[in-house]
Amino acid sequence: MRLPFTTRAPRKGMPDPHLDHAAFAARFRSQFAGPSFDTLGPELDRLTEAAWQEYHEGNKSPRTRKAGEGYHDPDYDLSVDWIEAKAAIDAAALRHQDPARPPRLLLVNGSPRSEHTCPSEMSKSYRLIEIAREAVEAEGADVEVLDLSRLTSEYGRHIHPCKACFSTAAALCHWPCSCYPNYAAGQVQDWMNEIYPMWVAAHGILVITPVHWYSVSSPIKLMMDRLVCADGGNPDPTLTHGKDAKEAKARELEGWPYPRHLAGRFFAVVAHGDVEGAEGVRRSLADWLRFMELRPAGRMAELDRYIGYWKPYVTSHEALDDDEAVQEEVRNAARTLLNAVNDARAGQLADPSKGLTAPRQK
Repeated sequence: MRLPFTTRAPRKGMPDPHLDHAAFAARFRSQFAGPSFDTLGPELDRLTEAAWQEYHEGNKSPRTRKAGEGYHDPDYDLSVDWIEAKAAIDAAALRHQDPARPPRLLLVNGSPRSEHTCPSEMSKSYRLIEIAREAVEAEGADVEVLDLSRLTSEYGRHIHPCKACFSTAAALCHWPCSCYPNYAAGQVQDWMNEIYPMWVAAHGILVITPVHWYSVSSPIKLMMDRLVCADGGNPDPTLTHGKDAKEAKARELEGWPYPRHLAGRFFAVVAHGDVEGAEGVRRSLADWLRFMELRPAGRMAELDRYIGYWKPYVTSHEALDDDEAVQEEVRNAARTLLNAVNDARAGQLADPSKGLTAPRQK
């Protein structure tokens, strides 16, 4: 039955995922499997009980501070983690706006492959990132590399999945994301609070990804989903008093402005595969970035190619060695991105949509 439009109560009905003490203890202790822990039974017992207490009491954000001046409710207790993440974004925004600084490009390696873990070999995506980096650094760009292969190779490096707060109400999705860390649930060591400032500081972003089953790689998709808060997310969690879904629904129905926190930055994308799917992946990446109101850098900045087409995986690096054309195309994609950034910062590249407002935000 369709509920009246005025009904804002969040829908309920899914199974409760809460663990009992025995299940929690077994899952928590499973991370201490090495022989170095064999003599630490009493200590682990105490640690397990402390972790259970935090979980049972739901202490998602145990360290808080009053929001203070500038927030809708200055007396609301904000997570210290969120306050620090917001400060990092604000500092990045000042860097982005400083005309005295050199153009800043963020190069994103989307491949999970690394010689430092199971595949035992570097990725072609990383090699293409290095090719792009050398090209634009030679022309004066300040380059930051976001190597998403660290998710598979570095201890404690995670991008937790988006919880889809935006689908409940836009105002419930906070900028930056306040879903993590969740200490009670063990959802910690989340990388996104470091990644958000990288995107904010950049004038241009180049994303390079392999094709994985007709789609982007899983690290890229995790990052994409967690960047939803940059596209209409709420920069003031006190408006919704944290994660109060009913209050957030009311805020959206009052009229939500859908602020685009990354609008105006330029983008370039490179999707590469070996059999099929590269064009679709390139289109999906470009469509996503356009929807967030980033600006395409130009025709040569969007590239889909096959490297070692229908050839053995074993020789794929040799295929890239031999394909000097694709190497130069990647350089040109990065150069096009830098040229667009430089022209825009110099006031020589007009935005034809400047001053226009889309009639529909959703």
